[in-house]
Amino acid sequence: MNHPTPPPPRICPACDGFPVVAITTGTRLPDGSRATLRVACPACSGPGTARPATVPASERAGVSC
Repeated sequence: MNHPTPPPPRICPACDGFPVVAITTGTRLPDGSRATLRVACPACSGPGTARPATVPASERAGVSC
């Protein structure tokens, strides 16, 4: 029996699928390495996929204005 395959997740348009970046601060740590900050995409909050569009409740119920 064939099972339908789910559609692939949509890539976040804000980060193009690269949701977390490391930014160097320029400060050196005692071991000589650089201090870095990890920053997540504010649009998708880190997974790299776009959230599905939500439909207003009035449209789901079939109510027209």
